[in-house]
Amino acid sequence: MHYYSLGKIPKKRHTQFRDDAGQLYQEELFSTEGFSNIYSLIYHLHPPTKMIQVGRPYSVAPKIIKDHQLNPRRLRGMKIKPEDDYLQSRKPVLVNSDIKIVLAAPRQGTKDYFFKNADADEIIFIHKGSGTLDTVYGHLPFSYGDYVVIPRGTIYQINFDDTDNRLLILESTSAVKTPKRYRGEMGQLLEHSPFCERDIRKPQDLTTTDEQGAFKIHIKRQDMMYPFVYAYHPFDAVGWDGYCYPYIFSIHDFEPITGRIHQPPPVHQTFEGNNYVICSFVPRLYDYHPDAIPAPYHHSNIDTDEVLYYVDGDFMSRNDVENAMLTLHPMGIPHGPHPGAIERSIGKKETNELAVMVDTFKPLDLTEWAFEIADEEYFKSWL
Repeated sequence: MHYYSLGKIPKKRHTQFRDDAGQLYQEELFSTEGFSNIYSLIYHLHPPTKMIQVGRPYSVAPKIIKDHQLNPRRLRGMKIKPEDDYLQSRKPVLVNSDIKIVLAAPRQGTKDYFFKNADADEIIFIHKGSGTLDTVYGHLPFSYGDYVVIPRGTIYQINFDDTDNRLLILESTSAVKTPKRYRGEMGQLLEHSPFCERDIRKPQDLTTTDEQGAFKIHIKRQDMMYPFVYAYHPFDAVGWDGYCYPYIFSIHDFEPITGRIHQPPPVHQTFEGNNYVICSFVPRLYDYHPDAIPAPYHHSNIDTDEVLYYVDGDFMSRNDVENAMLTLHPMGIPHGPHPGAIERSIGKKETNELAVMVDTFKPLDLTEWAFEIADEEYFKSWL
């Protein structure tokens, strides 16, 4: 990210900053990697430390099922049933030590409480629904196709405009970044990047809430949920500045890179973290070599697990595709187009597919939620 500021801030860091009545504002450093990476400075009306109650923690660790099979998997995401509560609606389906892939269908947001993920950065992909993410940094309206990126430790409330919502949530134990090859030495996205800073939506309309009471904040740490109650509303900032804040990038603003022959998946890369990458497949022109085969070639997964989340459109390489379906092609065995897909693709000029891909460099484990929505016969779909 790059530098951004909202509200009132003092001329110098770590100096006296007072309101009109002479009361000191409370400065908070929100930093990453200790004091060695990006950070923001937030100026509160009240100290952010005034907790009045600590509840009993409970486990939210995913229940992993070790079936010791090397099978391609198809998970039918629409079988995840909607639930009223936002946190309870989150169902981890594929996990490893670097990333959790979570499906959610919340009917409601978090209007009665706040949430902080102290374990991971979050990317919430909005498959269906719209609403607003509210944080101490301001408001972020979101809608279909948005990647909502939330740095770990950010207290937030999420509110939806309706009850019909579908989310793909990626929890990253490392910082979520844009691809290194698209960033210059100073961090700016370069000319050959498929998106730029203009496409990134930052918090707006900072609202300072001066309210005392009992504010419940659920804090997730080491797969445990800790219920805290604080004495002051957490969104009491009068201003902030820095590099660490939530933002939104829409999949619809990703500009596809095309060529005369089929381009490999790295051209679709959008984000990266430790031992994984995230790619966006969007409507684009097909390859224009006279003998081009638009369908992807067969690929032997030597050292990555590949997950594809189907959002919308027509996928020329797959038969029997439905929205919110995930396919897992594990490392160690090849995968490729379904029967007939290669011949069908020849001569086609464009595709309207929309999908999110996650490639991991450590094997993914399936959870009990994954087995509840799994198609155990998927491996036969290439016959």
